[in-house]
Amino acid sequence: MLIGAHIGKGGETDLALAAKERDADVVQLFLGDPQSWKAPTVTELALDVPFFVHSPYVVNVASANNKIRIPSRKILDQHATAAAALGAQGLIVHGGHTTAQDSDTLGLENWVKTFERMERPLPVLIENTAGGDHAMARRLDAIARLWDAVGHFDNVGFCLDTCHFFAGGEELVGIVERVLAITGRIDLVHCNNSRDAFDSGADRHANLESGTIDADVLVAVVRAAGCPAVVETPSEGQADDIALLKSRL
Repeated sequence: MLIGAHIGKGGETDLALAAKERDADVVQLFLGDPQSWKAPTVTELALDVPFFVHSPYVVNVASANNKIRIPSRKILDQHATAAAALGAQGLIVHGGHTTAQDSDTLGLENWVKTFERMERPLPVLIENTAGGDHAMARRLDAIARLWDAVGHFDNVGFCLDTCHFFAGGEELVGIVERVLAITGRIDLVHCNNSRDAFDSGADRHANLESGTIDADVLVAVVRAAGCPAVVETPSEGQADDIALLKSRL
């Protein structure tokens, strides 16, 4: 079981050193500005551990707004191509959302169109999100509808974020089994504690022993998932977070 951390952006961080300092078996990184619509800027990586790439946060392929949906598809495709060329294990993308004026069905149709038009040279892992009443992947009932729509596509997987599920209103005890009953797979765990309360809708991560989730519950989720896990916690505590998971597992 590989345990590691999200360690920043390629080209701006000494990734190999950051992984070594944290005793990370696996890392996650950005290939560009996570708040930008620009194409990936990283073309080379110096890493000796497996890695995942996280797509920019601005991506929302479910959106009814052409000025958001169309560039979202473009940069998701660009990041998939770049991540595959660099040898990434997978590309993580948030489930996205619609608005009160749009139907959830429209969001599902936009996800289907995205995968129909997109080459997936590596696994594209849809991640559950913490907030929003019209989110495509906040709660399990929404994830079930999304998976009914896109789960049959090749190279589509799931990334389970513990903070997001907790803040989004889903109990973490038994969450792995409930997700697997829907998706049939969990490819990566984002093991994060939450700064905020259950069902707060707030996406604010905390180190594993300093948030509102019992650390034992977080360890149990990683153990049950049995796949690579990365912490996306404050960087100064990531080495301790990784050490905690390794010692418990």
